[in-house]
Amino acid sequence: MPQDEAGQGGPNGVLLSDCSYPVRRHRGRVFRWSSLHQNRRQFLRRTLESSTLLGLAPGLLAADPSQVRLPFENGDRPLVAYPQKRALIRHTSRPPQLETPFEVFNEGLLTPNDAFFVRYHLTSSPPPATLLGPDQFRLEIKGSVEQPLRLSLAELQARFPATEVVAVNQCSGNSRGFFEPRVPGGQLGNGAMGCARWRGARLADVLQAAQPRTEARQVLFNGLDRPLLPASPDFIKALELDAAMEPEPLLAWEMNGEPLPWLNGFPLRLVVPGHYGTYWVKHLHEITVVDQTYQGFYMNPAYRIPDDPCAHVEPGTTPKKTIPIQRLNVRSFITSLTSGAVIKKGQPLRLRGIAFDGGNSVEEVLISTDIAGGWMPARLGESLGKFAFREWTMDWTPQRTGMQELRVKASNRLGQSQPLHPLWNPAGYMRNVVETVQVQVV
Repeated sequence: MPQDEAGQGGPNGVLLSDCSYPVRRHRGRVFRWSSLHQNRRQFLRRTLESSTLLGLAPGLLAADPSQVRLPFENGDRPLVAYPQKRALIRHTSRPPQLETPFEVFNEGLLTPNDAFFVRYHLTSSPPPATLLGPDQFRLEIKGSVEQPLRLSLAELQARFPATEVVAVNQCSGNSRGFFEPRVPGGQLGNGAMGCARWRGARLADVLQAAQPRTEARQVLFNGLDRPLLPASPDFIKALELDAAMEPEPLLAWEMNGEPLPWLNGFPLRLVVPGHYGTYWVKHLHEITVVDQTYQGFYMNPAYRIPDDPCAHVEPGTTPKKTIPIQRLNVRSFITSLTSGAVIKKGQPLRLRGIAFDGGNSVEEVLISTDIAGGWMPARLGESLGKFAFREWTMDWTPQRTGMQELRVKASNRLGQSQPLHPLWNPAGYMRNVVETVQVQVV
């Protein structure tokens, strides 16, 4: 059985603004709720030269000898440089699970390709580079359609107009390591997310060319990564046909103006703005339109959340009913300071951070510099689109010495916000508690 998350938000992943709950007690314990610059053939050749290092012999990878300590129990991780990647936080080597060091998010709103996180499910991932070249790679659109298609990347690019979107890709289990009580799955910090400018063909245009039949219900997406053992389920995801026909989802071949990195889905990946990364299938080669609801492992039982207004249950319990995880909830972070930073009393500084949600547009960010809970509005920076990171800033001059807690809370135009205390579910999904940074003022 594959190791995966089987699971917060309201219906369809929406986290309502009133999802903060009082202290609850469970089993005697108290919990609070609430860049390449090269053509594709050069890219493929260089990738192939590196392929033996990745997956076949991860121990040979050039590694930064330093370690990072994520701020939870058993949080020590190595920093490792994989092909086309700077040193990232490695959680597993087969398949590669790489987290972005959090300081990267203070460099700009677009996450550099070489720092973008990596998440795979199947042990033999990523697929061999020999399957990804222009002579081998084909995209098939089949199933309940009138006109099945089989396209090379060049044909896809020539036949369908390209468009761009700036969007956040966030792992469903981002921040899972902070859950209390702890839950199974990758014990991630806050860096399993990134924001990029994606370019490709609209999924809706390609589906329209294939002409889905009137009885069509869902669209399935499969990548070239394969299970190691025949009995293991393949990683296949499903979208409702109506969602697939929206204008936002892309069949993307570029990321921040360059071909997709190998570890981020080269040569083609599905981009579903506003949805969690589980739907962003990498190395996409097969699209199948079906007439029924797909029940494969990675739709059921995996990647499901409690069917509850805030997608939570009492810590340590099991939800009575679940639904598939879908849209991102509201999140915000302070990026200019980290816990433990020492700053000077009376010295002005500019606090900075990011906020985002599932596409309903962040409209307000509030900052608290006082544990008593007073909130002050931050300034919102330029918008790169409703699916992108939104920068916020606030000027602050510390007026007293000692330990101070800085907190950030975002809200979107629907009034959805973040709980003051963390909510819990057994899969460790969708954490979006108000984040706190503790600084020492001297």
